[in-house]
Formats: sequence, structure tokens, C-alpha cells
Amino acid sequence: MGDIKIRPLKVSDRKAWEELFHGYINFYEAKVPDDVVALTWERLVNGADGFLGLVAVDDHDRPIGLAHAVFHPSTWSPTAYCYLEDLFVGREARHHGTGRALIEAVYKEADKRGATRTYWATKEDNRTARRLYDRVASLSPFVQYRR
Repeated sequence: MGDIKIRPLKVSDRKAWEELFHGYINFYEAKVPDDVVALTWERLVNGADGFLGLVAVDDHDRPIGLAHAVFHPSTWSPTAYCYLEDLFVGREARHHGTGRALIEAVYKEADKRGATRTYWATKEDNRTARRLYDRVASLSPFVQYRR
């Protein structure tokens, strides 16, 4: 793979994006209803509700990876924070720097918007991804709880 190009989602990306997003959902063995996937698409492609949708594309401008971020205010800072909610690279594009390029593109957008923190979560046993994350960020000491 040559230089990795990252760009915002376009309406014409819908089918390829859905394949990648479902691959991501399946990786985490999760279930996301179709109406939520459709709403997520609309938010991402329109930049609504603080959402940012980026894709890594191949030489034919076909999406091969995705990054979804949400910008939100903070109670601990006068600036916004950036939550990198979803990061996924299709099997054929892995191990070529695509994930790193997507993270760096999110960092660039966070800097542009004045966000002072970019953060994300992954499963503790996601060793492959964590090897990359350990090189591009610092591991937080916090533990996540859910209801």
C-alpha cells in the first residue's frame, strides 16, 4: 500500500461503510439494531451531534478503514474533548499503518477544533490494537463502569 489517504465520509460511501461498521460490530460480538446503524450513518455523514466520520481509502477511493469520533464539552476543562468511539480496519488493509493514520487524522481534527483530550477504550485482550495504542497514546489508569 502506498500513502494512506484519510478523508471524511461521503454519501457514496454508504455500502462500504456499512460493511466495515458491521465488521467492527461483529469483532466485538455486539448487536446494534439496524435503525441505530442508520441513525449513526446520518449523524456521521452530516457531522451532527458532534460526530466526525473518517475513512481510510484505497487507490480507488474505496473505504478500507473507519474512525468515528464524538466531540463533547467537558466538566473538567473549558475546551472540548474528543472520544474516538469506533476504529476499524478491514482485514486486507491491516498491518500497513492504516489504523495509525486514522488515529493521527482524528488527532489532527481534535487539534483543529481545540480539543484538549482525545481518548478511547478497547477490550483488555485486544492485544493487536493495544500494541498500536501503546505507541500513539498513554494508557489511562481509569476503569470503565457501565449500566
